[in-house]
Amino acid sequence: MPAKMSPNTIAKLGKNETVSLDILVRICEVLDCDIGDVVEVVKINMTTVEK
Repeated sequence: MPAKMSPNTIAKLGKNETVSLDILVRICEVLDCDIGDVVEVVKINMTTVEK
């Protein structure tokens, strides 16, 4: 059973852009895996800019 995704969603995945949690859940269902297997949380180092 394929995950139903639009061409735009597939393009976003290829560019490491944001996709909905619903899409990620569908991918996990098709692959029979956990969300942690397809998602990585990357912390961005934010610096404070003083004016």
